[in-house]
Amino acid sequence: MDPSQPESFNHRTEVLATGRTYHFIDQLPANYDPKRHPTLLCIHGFPDSWYGWRYQIGPWVRRGYRVVAPDMLGYGGSSKPTAPEEYTTKKLSADLAALLDLLRIRRAVVIGHDWGSYAAGRISVPYTPPSKIYLPLPEVVKRAPNLGYQLYFEDPESSSEIQSHLGTFINMVYKDQEGKSTHPELSFTAEGALRKILRNPETPADVSIERAFYLQELGKGMHGPLNYYRTSLHRHEEERDASLPAELRSDLSYLFIWGTKDPTATPFVISKAQKFIKNYRDIAIEGRGHWLMVEAKDEITQHVSNWLQELTCSLPKRATKL
Repeated sequence: MDPSQPESFNHRTEVLATGRTYHFIDQLPANYDPKRHPTLLCIHGFPDSWYGWRYQIGPWVRRGYRVVAPDMLGYGGSSKPTAPEEYTTKKLSADLAALLDLLRIRRAVVIGHDWGSYAAGRISVPYTPPSKIYLPLPEVVKRAPNLGYQLYFEDPESSSEIQSHLGTFINMVYKDQEGKSTHPELSFTAEGALRKILRNPETPADVSIERAFYLQELGKGMHGPLNYYRTSLHRHEEERDASLPAELRSDLSYLFIWGTKDPTATPFVISKAQKFIKNYRDIAIEGRGHWLMVEAKDEITQHVSNWLQELTCSLPKRATKL
């Protein structure tokens, strides 16, 4: 398991009971015994893939965990339906449950990043309870301007535009181990700013192994990944119909790790989340941003390992956002 060699991981592709095909990494510890070795289900966000967990998979496996890291729907080697309603939380959760059933895993610790944390248990970045009233995205952005970039992603035209400028887009959003990007001045608050930088012909090419991998994987299509931003009404209706409670189950242990430079994780929203979670713990990593698995790879590996060791033998079913 060499992070610089994606092919060194154990790749699998299977058709799930939901009828959808998923590509995933299934890495087993030495002398694997399902009764002794817990499973970590790692769910990536946007715009990522199983490869987002490349620095954690090996260390966690060597510590005795089975690690399953899928390409989520719309990404990489997994199915890529066209309709946005196929990407709702309920359907993604059905896929993940079917994946665990396929692997004969009855319980798992779920670790999510970005959209992956939302799928991990109706948990956003950070957690917000289900809303009884639907707010269209423009109204949400008025209240939370740092989410303004989602207006661009919600527009179906962004799929082809980003696809046409994929190299530039990857350089915009991908951060290196120091948290630096090609466009450090970029603020994902302005819809127009994204279009302007995408069309900037002066963006330097990057030939790193990581960026080459993402260019290849995201080059398979951006419509599916962007569809996650076109599901707000569908998700609201699902949650309303299911009468989801505001509080998480009291028997679930919850760890929230956040970078102090991540604009999606504000102290106010984090403190609000604690009201709805009984077994809550959060860890702030100073000076780091949104891509913690890369920017703070060793800290993430260690913090999660320590948290898992502290849990009792009655393992939780969900962890959440990194």
